[in-house]
Amino acid sequence: NLDSHTGERISDLLFELNKERNTTLVLVTHDERLAHRCRRLIRLEGGRLVAPLEP
Repeated sequence: NLDSHTGERISDLLFELNKERNTTLVLVTHDERLAHRCRRLIRLEGGRLVAPLEP
């Protein structure tokens, strides 16, 4: 785990790279605030795909 400030800085850098270089970013998180920064969300429950979600 990272402290919140460092975690936020790393997240910002990853999303910036994603946008600037048009790269795919696969993010696994339980943080809904972070998940809502994504363009596409996929939810899993019990290891199974529940449904694609709108951010």
